[in-house]
Amino acid sequence: MADVLALVEARLRTGLGEPDARAAVTFLGTDRFEVLRFTDGDVVRYATLGMSVQPMTDPARPSPDHHPSTSRFAAPLSVSLADPVKGPRAELVLSVRGGLADTDKVLRPLAVLAASPQVEGLVVAPGASLDVGEPLWPGAPFTSVLVAEPGGLVEDLDLDEPMDPVRFLPLLPMTPNEAAWKRVHGAAALQERWLNSGTDLRDPLRKSVPLD
Repeated sequence: MADVLALVEARLRTGLGEPDARAAVTFLGTDRFEVLRFTDGDVVRYATLGMSVQPMTDPARPSPDHHPSTSRFAAPLSVSLADPVKGPRAELVLSVRGGLADTDKVLRPLAVLAASPQVEGLVVAPGASLDVGEPLWPGAPFTSVLVAEPGGLVEDLDLDEPMDPVRFLPLLPMTPNEAAWKRVHGAAALQERWLNSGTDLRDPLRKSVPLD
C-alpha cells in the first residue's frame, strides 16, 4: 500500500503546499503513522499520513461469509473479518493559528487518532467526536475534536476500484463543555452555535462558545 501513501502525500502537497516538518509514530501492532506540518501565513496545519493505508471497517458488521455462533457460556457472537480493500479511507487535518501555543505537541495525539481505526475498529466519519483523554497540546482547553465535512482544504483522492476514495477530514477542537453539549444536541447544532457566535475555531486558546 506504499503507492496509496505516495498518492495521499502528493494530494496533501497539492492542497496545502510543501510540509516544513514531519514526525513518525509507530504503535505496537499497527502500521507506521506520520504527521506532516504545513505553514500558511499565521495558520499551521497538521495532516496525518498512514491512516488511509487500510480501509476502516465497522467491527459490529458481520462478514457476509460467516454466521452467528452460540455457546451455553456466552451470548450469540458475530464473526467479522475486515475487507482488505473495500471500505472508507481517510486522513485527518487540523488547522490552528501559530505562535499562540505549543501546538506542535499535537503530533502524537493526532497519530493516536489516526491509529484508532486499526486499534479500536472505529470508522471515523463527519459528525463524530474523537477524544484523546488529555489536552491536545500543553495548556490546551481541548481534549477532543469534532470531525467535519471534507472537501474544503484538500479534495478527495480517487483510488483504483474497488478501493474507496481517500477523504481528508478536518478536525475542530472542542472544549469539554462543547463535547458534552454536542452529545445531547448533535454536531450540526454545535456548529451552528460556533457560526452564530463568530467563533475562531483556529484559536488554540479560545474559550467555550456560550451554550445556554
